[in-house]
Amino acid sequence: MTDWTAGDMPRLDGKTVVVTGANSGLGYEGTRAFAAKGAAVVMACRSVERGETAADEIRANAGGEVDGNLDVRECDLASLDSVATFADDLAADYDAIDVLCNNAGVMAIPRSETEDGFETQFGVNHLGHFALTGRLFSLLRDAEGVDGVGPARSAAGSRTESGVARVVTQSSGAHEQGEMDFSDLNWEESYGKWKAYGRSKLSNLLFAYELQHRIDAANREEDAALDVRSVACHPGYSDTNLQMRTAAESGNPLMKVGMKAANALLGQDAAIGVEPMLYAATVDVDGGAYIEPGGLMNMRGHPTVGRSNDASYDRADANRLWEYSTEATGVEYPI
Repeated sequence: MTDWTAGDMPRLDGKTVVVTGANSGLGYEGTRAFAAKGAAVVMACRSVERGETAADEIRANAGGEVDGNLDVRECDLASLDSVATFADDLAADYDAIDVLCNNAGVMAIPRSETEDGFETQFGVNHLGHFALTGRLFSLLRDAEGVDGVGPARSAAGSRTESGVARVVTQSSGAHEQGEMDFSDLNWEESYGKWKAYGRSKLSNLLFAYELQHRIDAANREEDAALDVRSVACHPGYSDTNLQMRTAAESGNPLMKVGMKAANALLGQDAAIGVEPMLYAATVDVDGGAYIEPGGLMNMRGHPTVGRSNDASYDRADANRLWEYSTEATGVEYPI
């Protein structure tokens, strides 16, 4: 385990960072940390009102000012139209994006569907971020990127130079319980809320690694120079409102009590839980790296480079998921 903290991040003056789900939990803490280092942070939130409240709170806790700008914008990952509008508006106002943090998500909720008819956990956690990343990829490609600090090694991929844009995709240790079933990706035949969550988090990893494979393949082509790096992470067991939303949507008051007790006894503060995401965004890690807490059972502690389960590195599943996601969202990557 390292002793790396958010204080070890480099200055990010002049950099633009996009964080989904920025108004609460890990997204809030990530936004606060990036802004404290001078980055302009685009807070991509389902509710602009809640986003503005969070931005005001960050400014107030920083003595009325933060080093970087906070730009709150609506982005509902359960709506492909909302994702497209967000991306188009961002492209109109920004020349480049240095870091994209695919952070927002829902966990273990009763079955429902997104605006476009996808099972909500798969639709929000994976497909929404797949579409968002693809629509913002040109802005990432045009960025100067972040000069990563400190040496780090990953379990996948070769070393690349620092000074590249980053796509950081937030997964979960729950990916280990996920299984890909391409005959029923949207859980129309049967549904288990925790199984669906595990699949969505496994999908996050398959996407993150496949994106890096495609970037590497493009860079092997003559005259190609895609200075973009895809990295995955997970926060361990962090005390956020994600668990409380799960409990609230279960309709079981005892679950709310249980989740609250578990967060208090087992959960680490969200300011520590977000460190793997911050590490992935600013440390000189390889494309395809997996950043996780380095403490007890990789569920607590400061970040380190680890390895996700074997299923997450299955290239056949990754390609199949990519093809499905492209068709389902209508988003083609300019790679």
